[in-house]
Parts: sequence; structure tokens; C-alpha cells
Amino acid sequence: MAFKTFKKEQTLEMRNKLIGQSCKLFYSDDPVKIVRARGQYLYDENGMRYLDCISNVQHVGHCHPSITKAATFQMELLNANTRFLHDNLVQYADRLSATLPDKLCVFYFVNSGSEANDLALRLAHQYTQHEDVIVLDHAYHGHLMSLIDISPYKFRKLTGQKEWVHVAPLPDTYRGIYREDHPNPAQAYADSVKDLIDEVCFKGRKISAFFAESLPSVGGQILLPKGYSPKVAEFVHSAGGLFVADEVQTGFGRVGSHFWGFQLQGEDFCPDIVTMGKPMGNGHPLACVATTVEIAEAFTGNGVEYFNTFGGNPVSCAIGLAVLDVIEKEDLRENASRVGRHLIDLLTELQTRHPIIGDIRGVGLFVGVELVTEREQRTPATEAVAQLVKRLKEERICVSTDGPSDNVVKFKPPMCFGMDDAELVVNSMDRILTDMENQ
Repeated sequence: MAFKTFKKEQTLEMRNKLIGQSCKLFYSDDPVKIVRARGQYLYDENGMRYLDCISNVQHVGHCHPSITKAATFQMELLNANTRFLHDNLVQYADRLSATLPDKLCVFYFVNSGSEANDLALRLAHQYTQHEDVIVLDHAYHGHLMSLIDISPYKFRKLTGQKEWVHVAPLPDTYRGIYREDHPNPAQAYADSVKDLIDEVCFKGRKISAFFAESLPSVGGQILLPKGYSPKVAEFVHSAGGLFVADEVQTGFGRVGSHFWGFQLQGEDFCPDIVTMGKPMGNGHPLACVATTVEIAEAFTGNGVEYFNTFGGNPVSCAIGLAVLDVIEKEDLRENASRVGRHLIDLLTELQTRHPIIGDIRGVGLFVGVELVTEREQRTPATEAVAQLVKRLKEERICVSTDGPSDNVVKFKPPMCFGMDDAELVVNSMDRILTDMENQ
């Protein structure tokens, strides 16, 4: 089937006319028109190649042949809903189960991280019979109304904070209230959650769930201090609530050393609910909620069937299985560890030459570079970051920003990102920052 192709200017004109203006483009002053991709590279309409440092959705690489082959094969054979028996669904659930702690053994398949997080809220409410939710400051958990309500990143720009939502400090040891010089930031930040729980209970309310990304992304590529999550879980459980780990951004081996981000908190730590999404289908809409038998039974006990039209269909599960195969066969977790270490080492060396680099943090291929106007006060260098991103785009390197002040350059590339790619982007950053300093 032949599709029409337009010149870039016509595509942009039609998009501006037909697509809602709240749907933003990268590089809005001069958008990039991408027509094909492979691995960690994007190609525009003129055949120019861009290095992709931001597409964590295309987890094992754009248009991976094993993924497209699995999708095509199953699509030509059957696609139906989960009210019919099919091997792909149970095989995929079994494979996912092998990556998780034993007690997380019941799965609900959906189509997006937003759907997964919304379902996690429902599971927590049903199991605990409580309503209130604790979230981290600057968190983002999805675009559904229920998730806007628990996403400070969004609700502060809209209708504000609901009475049943409570915001705990982001455990940011660079910019937060307890920093790298604190003797035990994990305990201090966890105690702030305990104080919040006490306030909620004093008002006569009850906690349903503590909801957090295992590594907060929109908050600025944050690594939670080790020991924080187990201590928070202890406090939340004592209050009758559940611990929900949002792995939509960071699951499936991105951190390298572990398959899941929450596992960085220690071998003995296990959330009550885990949500997953973006990387699961390598660009195909596929997401999931994993939980315990007890929580699943409570959800079944409400007497209302849970049915998702497309969730867990044979095509989606075939793709999910293929993604797991590629992660294993191409040893992408080891690649994330090796390349991530190299990238952080290069950036750390770069920091010695450029005072604008305030902090470098990350694990595996989840890395943030925070720019500041001066290091002592740690004032966000938001304008400088925007200029750096624009200049990198001119050198055909795609990066993006995060953090409350949009001053953190984020790296979440496809997992096939290589050593040469890390060196290319850091060398370009060095050259651009030097030029900016000399202006």
C-alpha cells in the first residue's frame, strides 16, 4: 500500500490545522520530520541521520527485525481478545513472572502506562477500602483524569490538589531538602512520608497507596537513596496502604544491573503492585499491572468483571515475548551497564571543564545532567539547557529535558545505544558548551 508523502512544510501546515495544539512537537521552532528509523538512529525526509538519545519506548531499538517479524507473523494468523484462550497470553505472563519477586504473580494486560496506573489505583482502593494516595512532588503518572489528580507535575497547572491526594518531598539529594551531605537521606525522606501519613490519619482519613516511580523521571532523572522505598513501604503498610511502583519509564533492564528499577532498593524489597508500559512493546501499545494473589482476589470480589478490549491480545503478547527475547539474546542489560558507565564517566570528566554542569546522576541508560548558572547556589540554568538542546539538534543529536526547572538533560536512549554514540554526544556537548562559555 502506497501512502502519500508531503513536503515538510505541508506536513507542518496540515498538523497545525488538524491536530490539537496542546499536542506539542520537539523543536517547535524548526521541527524534525522523521520518515524512518533503525536501532538508535532516526532519518529525516532528506536521509539525514539523527542520534536518538530519548526514545525509551523503542526499547530494543527502532524497527528491530525480530519484533516486526513476530508482529507480522501473529497479525497474519490471529488477533482476538482475551475471552478466548490463547497461548501467547499465558506464556507472556509466565515470562514476566520470572523477572519479578514470587509474590507478584497475577497480571492484568492493558494498552498504556496510563491505563496501567489507573488500574493500579482501582486495585489499591478495592483492596484497602481507603481513598487517599501519597505521591512524590513533581511526579507524573499519566494523562487520565485519575492520574492527573495524582500528578503534581500536571495538577498544579490545572485544578489544583484534591483533598485525597498528599504530596511527599521528592528524594532529590542534589536539590531537595536533604542533600548529599546528609548522614542518612533515605531515612530522612522516608520519615517525611511518615509525618505525612500521621497528618492524614489525624484528619480522620486513611491511606490507600503510596504511588511512586522507581526512578522519578519528570522530576529530573532522580535516583532514590537506597533504603528509602523499604522504609516507606513499612510506614505505608502500617497505615493500611499499599506500595505501588511505577516502572513505566524504567523497567525491562534499563538500569542494567537489574530488570526492574525497584530492585535497586535491595533484594528484600517488593512492592505490592508494579505497573509497566512504555518499553514493553518497543513502540507497540502494550502495558501491564502485576500484583499479588490477595490483591487480585479482592478486586475480583467486587463482583464487576474487568475486561480490556485490546489488552493482552495475541499480537501484543507476541511482540512482548519478542522484546524479552531480544533483551536476553543481545545482552542489552549488560550493554546498558557498560555504556551507561562509560557515558557517566565521560560526562564526569566533562564536568571538570565546564562549571555549568552541576550534577551528573544515573544508572544504566537512565542518566541526567543538571546544568546550573553557578554551583554553590545551584541556580537552574534553564535558558542554557534550551540552547544546548537546540545546538545538539543542529548537530543531529536528539536530547530532551526534564526537572521542575527544565534544566536537566536526560538520556534514555534505545538500549542498543553504543560506546561510540556516548562519545559522539559528549564530544558535541563539550564543543557546544565551550562555544557558549566564550560568547
